[in-house]
Amino acid sequence: MTTFLSFLLNGLSLGSLYALIALGFVIIYKASEILNFAHGAFLLLGAYLIARLQPSVGFAAAVAIGVVATALAALLSERVLFSRVRSAHVASLTIMTLGLDVLITTDLTRRIGSKVLPLGQPWGAGVMHLGGVNISENRLIAIGVAIVLIGLLFAAFRFTSWGVALRAAAEDGEAAALMGIRQARVGAVAWIIAGGLAAVAAVFLTGSPTPGLEPNLRTIAFAAFPAAILGGLDSTTGALAGGLIIGVAESLFAGYNTSLTFLGGGFSVVVPYVVMMLVLVVRPAGLFGTKELHRV
Repeated sequence: MTTFLSFLLNGLSLGSLYALIALGFVIIYKASEILNFAHGAFLLLGAYLIARLQPSVGFAAAVAIGVVATALAALLSERVLFSRVRSAHVASLTIMTLGLDVLITTDLTRRIGSKVLPLGQPWGAGVMHLGGVNISENRLIAIGVAIVLIGLLFAAFRFTSWGVALRAAAEDGEAAALMGIRQARVGAVAWIIAGGLAAVAAVFLTGSPTPGLEPNLRTIAFAAFPAAILGGLDSTTGALAGGLIIGVAESLFAGYNTSLTFLGGGFSVVVPYVVMMLVLVVRPAGLFGTKELHRV
């Protein structure tokens, strides 16, 4: 039972980070109906900036600069590439995000090379002992930070004018525009928030038990993508639920891997996609997604 609880708690911490990343997918989709496949590149960019800056300016300043710079990079991408062709088909805009992902990732992978770059997290690789359950301090802090950020985001969605505008645009973009809602501004803020969340998640995804920043960090975003789909692409609550479900499933399958050899080695890597497909067979719109109704 102690082992199970350790895997469960670690899964919840990983799931909270997946939820932060999944929220980035969701708010951009709600604002513009674009599936942003460049989100993994922004995750990698945020980690790279922090790793390069922290030796000279310190960890706290590096994180602040890295989060702001990544948010601005996301905004610049939206302003330069996507806002100019807003009338294009959504599928074309989504494919553009794939091209942006390749460009950013290729350059950063070249810069990182075969090195492992530390981000200088001051809490190091310490382990907390909660009763008989062990969890790294990095993952425990990640849970706290994720709870605060997700709480602030949900409050913003509920009580700020931007949140109301986002929900209105997601419900009916044409009606929202007729009511005077500036969808360009809603979309710009969505990209800024998504970029910032990616950089924050990168801080903890490169901490213990991982050794630091490696080029394959980008693939983490693709584990969070099934979380967004699983919960429902138009649901912020779904992003949270999907992230936690995927994180717990991945942690449990990785922890009990030796007892699940019949599934093949490394099955935990594909678990997010298996869980996503099983749920979508029953609920095609996701757990909390809105089912579209069509007149016939």
